[in-house]
Amino acid sequence: MAFKTNISASTSTTNPAAHFKTLTKRQYPDVMPHQKDILEAYASDFADKSDVALQLPTGSGKTLVGLLIADWRRQKFGDRAVYLCPTRQLVNQTVNQALHQYGIDVVDLSGSTKKFAPADKTDFITGAKVAVSTYSGLFNTHPFFEDPDLIIVDDAHAAENYIANMWSLGIAAGTTLHLALSKFLHQHLDPQDHSRLTGDWIGSADANWVEKLSTPLVTKLEAGLSEIVDGHADIDTDAELYFKWSLLRGHLDACHVYLGSREILIRPLIPPTSTHAPFANAGQRIFMSATLGKGGDLERLTGRKAIDRLKAPDGFQNAGVGRRFFIFPSLSLTGDQTDGLRLAMQERSGRSLILTPSDAQAKAHTALVEKHLEDYEVFDKDDIELNKAPFVASTKAVAILANRFDGIDFPGDECRLLCVDGLPKAMNSQERFIMSKMGATALFNERIQTRILQAVGRCTRALQDRSAVLVTGVELVDFLADNRKWKHFHPELQAELTFGLDQSKNVTAESIFDNFDMFLKNGSDWSGADGMIRNSIGTFVQADFPAMDDLAKVAPHEVSYQEAIWNKNFTGALAEAKTILTHLNHSDLRGYRALWHYLAGSIALRLSESDLDAQAVSARLQFSKSRSAAPSISWLNALSRDVSGLEDEAGPYQNTEVLKQVEALEQQFLTMGTINNIKFEKRAAKIQGELSQANTFEAGQVALGTLLGFSAGNDESDAAPDPWWLGDKIGVVFEAHADGNETTVFGATKARQAAGHPKWIRKNVAGANELEVSPILATPCKTAKSGAEPHLEDVGYWELSSFRAWALHAVNVLRELKGTFPGEGDLIWRDEAVQKLISDGLSLEAIRSDRPMASAAMTIVA
Repeated sequence: MAFKTNISASTSTTNPAAHFKTLTKRQYPDVMPHQKDILEAYASDFADKSDVALQLPTGSGKTLVGLLIADWRRQKFGDRAVYLCPTRQLVNQTVNQALHQYGIDVVDLSGSTKKFAPADKTDFITGAKVAVSTYSGLFNTHPFFEDPDLIIVDDAHAAENYIANMWSLGIAAGTTLHLALSKFLHQHLDPQDHSRLTGDWIGSADANWVEKLSTPLVTKLEAGLSEIVDGHADIDTDAELYFKWSLLRGHLDACHVYLGSREILIRPLIPPTSTHAPFANAGQRIFMSATLGKGGDLERLTGRKAIDRLKAPDGFQNAGVGRRFFIFPSLSLTGDQTDGLRLAMQERSGRSLILTPSDAQAKAHTALVEKHLEDYEVFDKDDIELNKAPFVASTKAVAILANRFDGIDFPGDECRLLCVDGLPKAMNSQERFIMSKMGATALFNERIQTRILQAVGRCTRALQDRSAVLVTGVELVDFLADNRKWKHFHPELQAELTFGLDQSKNVTAESIFDNFDMFLKNGSDWSGADGMIRNSIGTFVQADFPAMDDLAKVAPHEVSYQEAIWNKNFTGALAEAKTILTHLNHSDLRGYRALWHYLAGSIALRLSESDLDAQAVSARLQFSKSRSAAPSISWLNALSRDVSGLEDEAGPYQNTEVLKQVEALEQQFLTMGTINNIKFEKRAAKIQGELSQANTFEAGQVALGTLLGFSAGNDESDAAPDPWWLGDKIGVVFEAHADGNETTVFGATKARQAAGHPKWIRKNVAGANELEVSPILATPCKTAKSGAEPHLEDVGYWELSSFRAWALHAVNVLRELKGTFPGEGDLIWRDEAVQKLISDGLSLEAIRSDRPMASAAMTIVA
């Protein structure tokens, strides 16, 4: 047998663009001009940088750029290169493109290491071929890629959940570990929060509830928490729990514990990627993204302090890719009409794609399709993860993907109808906590925008592509229909949105369907519409997000903070936290500044040795500054429960009740949308109508309490009270006499029942066992029997007509607040709402204190 020739021994070229011409199996004569510019700039100015971000917008051919750099470095420098994709489906797609279009030899090293072919492993280890894998192929405790020289991260804007997942321990509700931790934490949580944690939800808003154990409390409980997880972390029964806990154990002081309605999440603020040798020790890491961002988000996502950026050629990044016809049915149609329209459009299009943020929404869409489109096949994300061919081959198919807004593309004729139902906003409990509890949405502006761009672009991947995008879900419609928000998109997308909004207002379902039909036919009618969009692009200008400069300055220090605290260098971590605070000056960062004051205080407290030393004093000062920076955040005001010495430093708002009421009110308003007040007015009208009638009065009370931000309910069982409104620590329960009149004499039996209602509430309502509940009699009656008097001494009195007048006033105040509501997490609005609720007597404290005792307000007769 003759010796093998060294087929890889060829003369290296000066840059990856020139390298492409040496690939004899390529299907293209040369790279495109913008690719050539990027590749040459990389070779001349960025080849020796440790961390590089390449801006490669959709349609720019980023896969070829990344693979060419990898193959060029493999040949020129002998690099062992690995190209990472978010999903197995994208790995397959990338491998096929490399082999059959670009003529680049690669090996697929995704999935189980045990199934890797020996030859493929050898090709990577010897540097003969570039490896293509998923993020999880590198980011795990025992990766096959132990010491790669070059790592290319595709779709880096989507990397956070994939990278951070390695250091994120999610403990699902209902598991034995979740039950054990819930029991352990019981005495440290408010009763209502513990009920939400264990699944006894008080209202629908609890489905999105999120809370955070304070860091000082986690420090106190670290040993107990670790012992519980140790007892459940068995490699044979739950390997994922075992390996993730092996990374987090001993580092709880560098992590945060989030409590949600569906899971407990333990994770660091920023993934400590410097501790993962295969990633940290690579000679170069290249992050390819459609947008580079200006606020340091890429550094936070990847845990790298400084990333050099190579932008797309001038003008290229401002162009759109393909054409999207946006449709907003909820601007003209009811929910049922919207569902009917979607189904009709799905039937007309043949193949369609639905993206939703949750499994629950995906199941609801699946049920609708299976009920009304019986001969259509439904595909979920698992069905098309490895191969989308069965979906594309079908003429009657609906792909319904939950929490997957990137990674699977359907260009060309593969899919012309994309339905996006819900905003891909917070993708984990940490993001949801920082946005909703801390009011720091500004931190995630770029990330949210990128997710939306990815979601609406799943079917437009090249200039010739086009798709209709049916937008539903209150928050997503609010975002895309509000030019204050989408002014940060590029001009072409703004033009598409404007056109879609104009076509969706004051129209019928039939009109929307006719426009969709013209879009599918792609005749002269749609050509005219497309011309209108193109002609309007020049009238739009893209605006930068606020506070980007401040966020960019602190990003390297945030990464350094995480590294220091992970390595138990608390002094260094405190110094980094203080440096961060010197740069967070923009008014939109009040909530984020409050978070960092809190983190600085937590570290100082960790360094203190007594309640009176300098670090303890510093900690209390930082906590006080935290609450001063964002006084309308209830979570910060509750710190005094876990940190001694804060009781007298509660700041501007000591009333946690009204702070939590405003947060709940905010969630109510979010469900109604910010584009208009139609849903609010419908609810307000219904409440007023129900309160005006005796037989519906109690239903109106429950609806009004919910609208006010209370946990409201009713129970028709024997001896149960009438409606109740509950807050954090206090509540009221009603005995309603809406069917009485002024001449009715209130008897002892009813009085005794009213006085006993608080006991019933504490015994029967989840999370209310420790609440201070006051009974209130809502009645037109002005007279009570002498036998009732002793029982009415602790029962408030609310004359019925006065209650109805108060309810009308309450709705008017809420209408005013709804009219100024700008969206989630606006701390200025929260401050104003707190003051308004207090001054107008709409807080639970005011409702309780403003009621006279019935024994004194009513005339007592024998």
